[in-house]
Amino acid sequence: MGAWGRLMLASSMVLLAGCTTTTSGGSATPTGATASAGCDSRVETESLPDWADAGFSGDARVPHVFGAKGDIVAVLFAHPLRLDRKDGSNNKILWVAQASTTSPDPTSPATLVITGTLDGTDTRVTREVAGGPGPSIIDMPQAGCWHLDLRWSGHTDTMDLIYAP
Repeated sequence: MGAWGRLMLASSMVLLAGCTTTTSGGSATPTGATASAGCDSRVETESLPDWADAGFSGDARVPHVFGAKGDIVAVLFAHPLRLDRKDGSNNKILWVAQASTTSPDPTSPATLVITGTLDGTDTRVTREVAGGPGPSIIDMPQAGCWHLDLRWSGHTDTMDLIYAP
């Protein structure tokens, strides 16, 4: 291949690379969503799904992140989530699970157990929301992308949340 052919090939590759709309996880970033490199935290600002909008009025366009399975959503009342909130606010998250994920088994613990691992480290923390998905204040010990394993009422899901400094 001559110099002209190599130049055309390189130009084509640069143009194609500029057209991609995928995040590091390989999934498309929806309109109105943001993501961080190396983290699958897609904070959406579109309307909440019908199963998650109880208590909200109108179009309910609040920042939220869906679990990987779509069984749970984290509604972010503080966006971005921050390590240090100097303004006196807190990292309030409303966890809403689809009704189909509520276990009829009375022996299954309802508590939402959140095990978070800081991306690229061995740092791991556990947080609990008594009574299962619902309102919470979830703080993390360091800024960065937190990979969350979520367990409640015999169900599991995962998501990533970013905590800014």
